[in-house]
Amino acid sequence: MKLITKFSQHISDDIVENLKYRAAIHKRVMDDPSSIEFFWEACKLDPVFYINAFCYTYDPRRKPFARLPFILYRSFQIEALLQIINAIGNYDLRIEKSRDMGASYLCISALEWYWHFYKHQSFLMISRNEDYVDKVDNPKSLFWKIDFLHDNLPKWLLPPGYNRNEHRTKLHIFNPDTGSVIDGESTTGQVARGDRRTAILLDEFAAVEQGHRVLAATRDATNSRIFNSTPQGIGNAYYDISQTNMRKLRLHWSSHPLKNPGLYNTDTNGQLKIINKEGYPENYHPILDGKLRSPAYDLQESRCSSTREMAQEWDIDFLGSGYQYFLSSSIQEAIQRFARPPVLIGDIEYDNTTGEVIGFRENPNGHVKLWCLLDKDGNISKEHKYALGTDVSAGTGSSNSVLCGYNITTRDKILEYANPYIRPEEFAKQAVAIARWLNNAYLIWESNGPGRQFGSRIMELHYGNIYLRRREESLSGKVSDVPGWAATKETKLVLLGDYRAAIEKQFCINRSKEALEECLEYIFDQSGGVSHSRENNKIDPSGAKANHGDRVMADALAWRGLLERHRMPEKEKREIPVGCLAWRNKQRKEAEPKPGRELLKTEGW
Repeated sequence: MKLITKFSQHISDDIVENLKYRAAIHKRVMDDPSSIEFFWEACKLDPVFYINAFCYTYDPRRKPFARLPFILYRSFQIEALLQIINAIGNYDLRIEKSRDMGASYLCISALEWYWHFYKHQSFLMISRNEDYVDKVDNPKSLFWKIDFLHDNLPKWLLPPGYNRNEHRTKLHIFNPDTGSVIDGESTTGQVARGDRRTAILLDEFAAVEQGHRVLAATRDATNSRIFNSTPQGIGNAYYDISQTNMRKLRLHWSSHPLKNPGLYNTDTNGQLKIINKEGYPENYHPILDGKLRSPAYDLQESRCSSTREMAQEWDIDFLGSGYQYFLSSSIQEAIQRFARPPVLIGDIEYDNTTGEVIGFRENPNGHVKLWCLLDKDGNISKEHKYALGTDVSAGTGSSNSVLCGYNITTRDKILEYANPYIRPEEFAKQAVAIARWLNNAYLIWESNGPGRQFGSRIMELHYGNIYLRRREESLSGKVSDVPGWAATKETKLVLLGDYRAAIEKQFCINRSKEALEECLEYIFDQSGGVSHSRENNKIDPSGAKANHGDRVMADALAWRGLLERHRMPEKEKREIPVGCLAWRNKQRKEAEPKPGRELLKTEGW
């Protein structure tokens, strides 16, 4: 639909002049009822005119009157409304917004305008619970806003034949003139399934618990879904759709004329840069942290209980609006200091039956990234020992199977393998081949979930330089004969805590920018543990969500292996005198048969 908005140009956005204009229209209609047809057609052609000349909004913070003429801000709301209207019936639109930008009213006004003036429109409004969709005495509910619009319209501008008692029922409003409807539902995994709609509004979608199921259920119900929300971290479906090519409407606080006076930030030298001199107070003490700010922003930040709250409500910051486990500043510093593109990309070729290494083959689309040089024969240096951490996925494509390799001496990452479509048994052969190629590297993997199949295949391939489970809850930390690292809430906290400390203190030199960025996707969960933010939202038919495979877990396991295999310099080792009690105990202990030792010897350890 091509919109003509020429009528709205005659309406002032000054509240006094606007009210005078509305009064003039009222007088003209009273004096000449035939003019009603003109104004009706003008509203049908120009939604901005309809809103600015006739609609009212509600804001109890504005004194002395909470009922205010709805006047769209020319700085951002007019363009936003037209984008929403153009999306309706045609394509999906994601609205990412700061709080208090009027986005919900814009969405509702767009649906109501279609419902009011165009035939056979069918809309569905969805929110996280039914009270937010339709509750008579709740101004937050979506239908309450529509009712408020209708209650304050001139009677002659209501749809012909419309009777609120008859046509407005719970979660439903019908236009007897156009035959159009607006319905409401709360979010469940089956919402709108089997339905057919002109458009569906999903309000505050980031707060929807079953977001991925709602996405699946609504996809075929309409060509047009309007996702309206502030961010709430990255552990939800709203964040996931933000990573797609879906069309986006961004309503940032800096566009709001009541919030951007005195807008400022810092220049490249960290000095104050005033963007909007109007409204910047004299003798003001700015906060020069590189963020876009204004006196209004600074005031609201001083009232917040946490940086997370400001990130969510004002900054449209997906990462900052969640309870992150890794410190963002430490990750950014590690990226700037250590991350670099890989030196080589390719694949490790191996015998499919035995896992024996054939060699490294360069391939720009390969799964192996290397941050080290190879010798003239294409082999890794024989001078160093390596530790490999492995996180195993089911190979269904929902998450990566990842293997990360570190130089034990220099503590830097030299290898990363990632593949979402490799089965655990085949991944085991790939891991053994890479381990053998890395001078029989020390291999550690997570044994939960798909890690069980992976570990069994490792044993069948007779690779012996592996991690054997420790009793981490005991003081002795005694080694068992069970291969693989077992993930529990407690052991995961310890593992990731050690890795986080290594990143923050810059002991661990991670060359992979992608792996470091993934750290920011880890959050404190409701049980007090640590989990990947999308771990409980991804629909994985393999049931492997408890073992979400990614680079962070592989890096953390590799770091654990590195610490266990790190050798003290020979000059710092204490010699045990021959013949003493300690020497005899050592000799006796070494003579005892131990599980896995024979395999270790065959691998050169």
